Amino acid sequence: MSVEPYFASLPQGARIHLENLRDIIRAAAEASNAAPLEENLKWGQPSFAPPKRKGTPIRLSWSQKSPERVEMLVHCQTTLVEAWRHRFGDLFDYDGTRAVHISLEKHLPEEALHIMAVMALTYHQRKG
Repeated sequence: MSVEPYFASLPQGARIHLENLRDIIRAAAEASNAAPLEENLKWGQPSFAPPKRKGTPIRLSWSQKSPERVEMLVHCQTTLVEAWRHRFGDLFDYDGTRAVHISLEKHLPEEALHIMAVMALTYHQRKG
């Protein structure tokens, strides 16, 4: 299922941030040989999955419950969010072991997000 209707349904600020995040994830996949990504909707959110056994999918989200931010989510049983917290500290707000919150009022920290995407898209490959 295409992710385009999801993006089209978003308010402008959230749409711009999430479309930029999608571009960062795609570039990270190319840079880390984790392409092609499988893009579809999972739990109503855009999901970007690398080839099996290479990495873990990344999902993107915006919610009317928290309209001031977007989220980048990964599987909660990975150690990714903990590693991101250790590496990037207070650059982001973190949600347990599953997500980073990114304020719509700030510019995207593209370099950090690229590194985070590479870490997720190559998670199993690096672990093994």
